Amino acid sequence: MSPSDGPAAFADEYVVEPESIAHARQFSIELGVDPVSPSVGAQLALLAAAIRAKAIIEIGTGAGVSGLWLLAGAPQATLTSIDNEPDHHLAARQMFGEAGFGVGRIRLISGRALDVLPRMNEESYDLVFIDADAAHAIEYVEHGLRLVHRGGLVLLGGAVGHAMGDDDGLDASAFRSLLEEIGSTPGVLSVLSPAGTGLLQIIRP
Repeated sequence: MSPSDGPAAFADEYVVEPESIAHARQFSIELGVDPVSPSVGAQLALLAAAIRAKAIIEIGTGAGVSGLWLLAGAPQATLTSIDNEPDHHLAARQMFGEAGFGVGRIRLISGRALDVLPRMNEESYDLVFIDADAAHAIEYVEHGLRLVHRGGLVLLGGAVGHAMGDDDGLDASAFRSLLEEIGSTPGVLSVLSPAGTGLLQIIRP
């Protein structure tokens, strides 16, 4: 482990994952899906709890790791999760079911997020979490800010990696410009957490 990996590794080791999430993480690895790190997951839970989220949208379902973390913080919330891979939804449905979340609490939508998001109701959600293809990260953030109500949260996983150019298919300079624009917009509160590969947190004014 390099010195630069030390704080991130320590933060991940600090988190004790519930058994259901640990199982989903193992399932993710077997599917070849890179789930959010434990420290990012714990932040998702804390933020969902802090705003008492009732309606959540997730872009990028994977095998359910991030969704389970969000529901750990907001156990009464309804989660809508969008993913273009049917295998991911099959795995996630199993993981949500094993954790006790039935079909009335989870809505899985198959398809391209950029096709689905324009059909979602504006200002109808408390929290939008984005953990999908980096090439469309900027567009997802724009949609997220449209979908959450005032005081709602838009969260983008992998944000530090995006800004540092670690992701194929994403213009790092364009992403940094987005961060600068968000940071300089009057009334908008945002912070870039270094946990995992980064978590951009935005409160819609």
